[in-house]
Formats: sequence, C-alpha cells, structure tokens
Amino acid sequence: MSNLADGYEISADPDRIDAARVHHWLSTDAYWAIGRPREKQDRAIAGSLNFGVYDTLSGDQVAYARVITDRATFAWLCDVYVDPAVRGKGIGTALVEAVREHLRPHGLRRILLATHDAHGVYEKAGFEPLADPDHWMAHLY
Repeated sequence: MSNLADGYEISADPDRIDAARVHHWLSTDAYWAIGRPREKQDRAIAGSLNFGVYDTLSGDQVAYARVITDRATFAWLCDVYVDPAVRGKGIGTALVEAVREHLRPHGLRRILLATHDAHGVYEKAGFEPLADPDHWMAHLY
C-alpha cells in the first residue's frame, strides 16, 4: 500500500489517536491551525476519518491526517502533520498514500487538499494542481 519506513505503522483506528498530541502539534506548529482550541480539534477528530502513524516499538503517534468525506463522491484531506523528530523518512508521503488507498474503494471522484509548502509530498502521492482553479470558490467566516 505504501512505502512506510521500517519501525512505523499506519492505522485508521480512531481509538489510537492521541488527541492531546495532535492538538499540541496543530495548535502550536501548523500554520493553518495555530491557536486552534482543543474543543474545536476534538470536534474535528470526532467528525472525520482519522489516520495515525505510530512507532512500532514505543506505540507513540508520530504523524496524523484526517479526511472529511461523504464516502461517495468527495473527500477533503486536511491536518496532515508529521512530528519534526521523524521528518525526512518518507512518513508523510506514506501516510498520504495510505489515506488515498483507504478511500479508493469508495469510488470518489476527487480528493482535495490545500497546502502552502508541501506540494512535493502530495505530488509523490499522485496529487496535482487543480486544472481550473478559477472554478472553485470558498466562503470564509
């Protein structure tokens, strides 16, 4: 499914997510979620498909991603984060590939994401820029 470095495993088991660790990562180090309150992060986790990467020896979570989807036509991949201590091992790419493969049986038309600085990670997993970005709109509160 993915080329995950030895010593790590990917799981979609929501009970394995270390919500406190994920909140800390995102609210203190992820440009898109700086300052996100814990309660809001917990609601996001509860309403999403969640994926974690875990150190097989310690069991510690070292990466996270979540997906918002109807499981029929569309998915939004977001909050992808790899602990700085394990970056550079291909964990992010393997995580995104595993998410993509997990969603494949649903026959989705597209999986979207937004990134400011990780285009290369997503390109390795088959993502590409929107062909017609001017067709997309957003409502911001």
